[in-house]
Amino acid sequence: MTAAPDGLSPPSLVELATARLREEILSGRLAPGERIVEEQVTARFRTSRAPVREALRLLAEQGLVEHLPRRGARVAVWSPEDIRQLFEVRHALEQYAILSALPLRGRESDADPLAQVRQHLSAMEHAEHAGDALAKDDAHRAFHAAVVGLAGNRQLELVLAPVLLKLQLPMAVNLRREAQAASPERGLARHHALLEALESDDPERVLAALRDHGALTYLPL
Repeated sequence: MTAAPDGLSPPSLVELATARLREEILSGRLAPGERIVEEQVTARFRTSRAPVREALRLLAEQGLVEHLPRRGARVAVWSPEDIRQLFEVRHALEQYAILSALPLRGRESDADPLAQVRQHLSAMEHAEHAGDALAKDDAHRAFHAAVVGLAGNRQLELVLAPVLLKLQLPMAVNLRREAQAASPERGLARHHALLEALESDDPERVLAALRDHGALTYLPL
C-alpha cells in the first residue's frame, strides 16, 4: 500500500470498515440488538466481505458486536444490570487508583502529573466545539483511563482497559442524552469538577467528586 504524503501508511480497508461501523454503533444509527448483515454493509461501504468480517471480529473483541450461532452478528445488548455493574467496577478502580496516587504534589518529577487528564479533557472540549461526537467519546474514555493511570499501576490499567471498551456505548449514550436533556456543557462541567478535585490533592474532595460524577444519570436503567 502506498504511503501517505506525511510518511504514514493510509488506513487499511479493515481499519476504515471498523471505524465506520463503530461510529454507526456509538452514534445510535445502529441500535442495540440490531442485526448487522454483511451483504448490506459491504454494499453500503462499497468494499468486499473480508474487511467487513474482520471489522466485526474486532468490534466483538471491544464488546460492541455479538456473534450469534447461525444468526450472524448484531449490535451488542447490555442489560441494565450489566451496565450498572460495569460502571461500579470502573468507579471502584478509579477510587482505588486515586487513593493510591494521592498526594500528587511533591513528586520527584517536575512534570505535571495531571497533564494527560488535562489533555483528554481539552480534547473533549475541542471535539464538542467541532461537533465530532466520536472524537469526544474517545477523549472521554481516555480521560477516565488517565485518571486510573495516576496510580502508576500497570496491572490496574490492564484490568481497566477491557472495562472501558465494554462501556464505550453506555458512556456515549449517557453523554448524548445529557446533551439533549440538559446541555453539552453539563458533561464537560462534571469532568472539570473531577479535575479540580484532583488538583486540590484532598482525598475526601476527590472521592466526593467521583460520587457526584453521575455516570449513570441519563441512562435508562
